[in-house]
Amino acid sequence: MGQKTQRLDKFISHTTGLTRGQVKQQLAQGEVTVNGEPAKQASMAVSAEDRVCWQGELLEEVGLRYLLLNKPLGYECSRKSSHHPLVFDLLDVPQLDRIQPVGRLDVETSGLLLLTDDGQWAHRLTSPRHKKKKVYLAELAEPLCAEAEIKLAEGLLLEGEEKPTLPAELERLSPTRVKLGLTEGRYHQVRRMFAALGNHVVSLHRESIGELLLDPVTCPEGQWRHLTAQEIQILT
Repeated sequence: MGQKTQRLDKFISHTTGLTRGQVKQQLAQGEVTVNGEPAKQASMAVSAEDRVCWQGELLEEVGLRYLLLNKPLGYECSRKSSHHPLVFDLLDVPQLDRIQPVGRLDVETSGLLLLTDDGQWAHRLTSPRHKKKKVYLAELAEPLCAEAEIKLAEGLLLEGEEKPTLPAELERLSPTRVKLGLTEGRYHQVRRMFAALGNHVVSLHRESIGELLLDPVTCPEGQWRHLTAQEIQILT
């Protein structure tokens, strides 16, 4: 069976971020070579066996990426900000513009953040239908009310919403320190849930998603790594 091929302009656009129009200009200016020979035709078929260079740099296809970041406090999970640094500033990967966070952590929340350019995989993780539990460690301003476990298990009606939250699991570590497990990802949900219980979150840290637990030893705060094939599988 022959090698899978694709158009030269599509390959260059995908590996560099250039638009098709910009690629054609580069071809016309002689900036592209295929196997050492100048290439001019945008429709030329190339395969994985061909060496395509742009301005002397070898271009390589970038596959889907699955990243784990130990997010520090003070970083935003957005593309643009005038007030805080971005989580993308901590990453060193090619074609960074393709990478998106799988859900978000607010500026004042630290911990496990997944990022990927696999949209379908991200959707499966964030959809409440797939019930991927996320566990947060929260420090509260005051001791939690005695009936908190029951109220969280039954679901809370958050301010400004019409549907109660899905059942959540609470583990008390001390009078003001708790673990909360939930399968949703509403806007500022954890903070709003404790507010609905008459309390206030002082600090918040996400320590796990599904069976994936953040290990601060192998991935210290502010650092990132690629997920292993096994980790990708258990999260799917």
